[in-house]
Amino acid sequence: MTYDELNAFCAKLPGASYVSQWGGAHVWKVGGKIFAVGGWNGGDVGVTFKASPIAFEALKDRPGLRPAPYLASRGLSWIQQHGSPGLTDEELLDHVRTSYEIVASRRPRAPKGALTPRAPSRTSGARRVRR
Repeated sequence: MTYDELNAFCAKLPGASYVSQWGGAHVWKVGGKIFAVGGWNGGDVGVTFKASPIAFEALKDRPGLRPAPYLASRGLSWIQQHGSPGLTDEELLDHVRTSYEIVASRRPRAPKGALTPRAPSRTSGARRVRR
């Protein structure tokens, strides 16, 4: 997989944004939170993504994969593909999509009162009146 392919895939995810930081790493965020990073691997394409705790346990010792430096050491479930054989392109994109979904689902909700309150629904039948 190339960075262009990774970037094209991530760009299609709703609300995803790209920034180049940390010496040229390809950083993808949703709601201001990172879900994928491409870079930091010499000449090969290295990709870092968030994984569920179960996926993290299954992937962390596979050849070409490892707990992501700095992130996994703090107890977070981040995996880095750093060499061969690693994941197939399809598997990698599935994990990046899952990472996006994990991060997007943890975005803060709108503060209470920020949404316009809905009018109460009218139901048939008698209404109870308090006095």
